[in-house]
Amino acid sequence: MTHLSSVQLVASGVNVTPNTTAIPGLSTLSTLVGSLMAFGLVLSLAGFVGCAIVMAIGHHSANPQWSTRGKMGLLVCLAAALLIGGSDLLINTFYNLGSSLS
Repeated sequence: MTHLSSVQLVASGVNVTPNTTAIPGLSTLSTLVGSLMAFGLVLSLAGFVGCAIVMAIGHHSANPQWSTRGKMGLLVCLAAALLIGGSDLLINTFYNLGSSLS
């Protein structure tokens, strides 16, 4: 019982918050991540157009496998764009959720 109370006391005494000024080059890293997000969105768009072409060719050539793969590719590209666009919101939501745990 004494060990359990000392663990709770130690756990309640820790208070660490992110420090954005401690690491030099953090703004450069943030810019790099933003560039990667833009690159990912451009690749999602290119994949979307390519999959739409595959779906159309499959439909007009009576090839259901190509048409189905094109449709699946469209959904994958949309999901990738959704995750890239909403990544800030997702990360901040889970960070705030984790910060509120006690």
